[in-house]
Amino acid sequence: MAELTLDAVTKVFQEGDGSEVVAVDDVNIDIGDGEFLVLVGPSGCGKSTTLRMIAGLETISSGEIRLGGSRLNEKQPAERDIAMVFQSYALYPHMTVRQNMSFGLEESTDLDDDTIRETVTDAATTMGIENLLDRKPGELSGGQQQRVALGRAIVRDPEVFLMDEPLSNLDAKLRAGMRTEIQRLQEDLDVTTVYVTHDQTEAMTMGDRIAVLDDGELMQVGSPLELYHRPANQFVAGFIGDPSMNFFDVSHEGGTLVGDGFEYPLSSDVASDLGETTDCVLGVRPEDVSLVESATDAHDFRTTVEVVEPMGNENNVYLSFGDEPSDEEPDQRFVATVGGLRRVERDSTVVARIPEDSVHLFDAATGDALHNRVLEEDVETQATIN
Repeated sequence: MAELTLDAVTKVFQEGDGSEVVAVDDVNIDIGDGEFLVLVGPSGCGKSTTLRMIAGLETISSGEIRLGGSRLNEKQPAERDIAMVFQSYALYPHMTVRQNMSFGLEESTDLDDDTIRETVTDAATTMGIENLLDRKPGELSGGQQQRVALGRAIVRDPEVFLMDEPLSNLDAKLRAGMRTEIQRLQEDLDVTTVYVTHDQTEAMTMGDRIAVLDDGELMQVGSPLELYHRPANQFVAGFIGDPSMNFFDVSHEGGTLVGDGFEYPLSSDVASDLGETTDCVLGVRPEDVSLVESATDAHDFRTTVEVVEPMGNENNVYLSFGDEPSDEEPDQRFVATVGGLRRVERDSTVVARIPEDSVHLFDAATGDALHNRVLEEDVETQATIN
């Protein structure tokens, strides 16, 4: 069994002036056998450092990494039964594809030449590169080189795959195709996989679970839908989703949220989730903001269209409160995502509806989630209880 456990894992780098930089701070994650876990976060958040500690390429300052219950901290990379795929492919340019894929087996196993040849051929067939075995990396496209790098990892038959942004060097179309290929491969091989990316689309579409890191700290671990609909804090809410969640700084005054240019009344149930907190952040995802014909609800607001971004199947409509274009900075505006066939004119006045069952509320001081949106499953559960 290949359960992988990160127990209070911390990495501290020593600077030249003697100061310390905490790159990874007390990270705890249990990764199940055969699970596909994605580590995601902005550049410099510690995700690649975490991956390198699992591989043994970085030492652990404190904490413990275990694979199948066995402690890995003191083991050399070659002793960990882990295969890693790098962002740069890391292929030997003077070797053929066959030689690149065979090299690790020749150096680290006692397999005979016939067995190695058969293993490499099988892996190449799985990756669809069996006709490229006699070519060198310089004769291959980026996508083909990535398949070779994946095939080199497959032949090891490891307990764990580690992938460090393996698709970042590919163009958008090829990247989308390779996402599907890696998912299929991981499901077929049923190998525990830790995948690092800064691309939240990769994280949302590929992972069984996602671990979000920020500044070396673990923000939340959960399924893609859990992170999208039940973010633990404002950072996760803002990082997951494109366009990002809209945020409004508000104060809670007697059951009403008072913001810059608008007031948002709360039901007693939602207001109770705020407790004694008065300084809050109201969040709502762009697809939950609808544009309606007229204001008929307490959560309808007259707004001015600042910018319209046609995306084909949908339009991103940037709005500001009031009847006139705003002089506010762009990050003070908010976005509504509407159908691509709907015509919305710049500088026009529209009514934006922000339904209460779609909003999130966060503590302005800590960023912690105080209230998350209502989902259909919540309504069904409540109906069953009643």
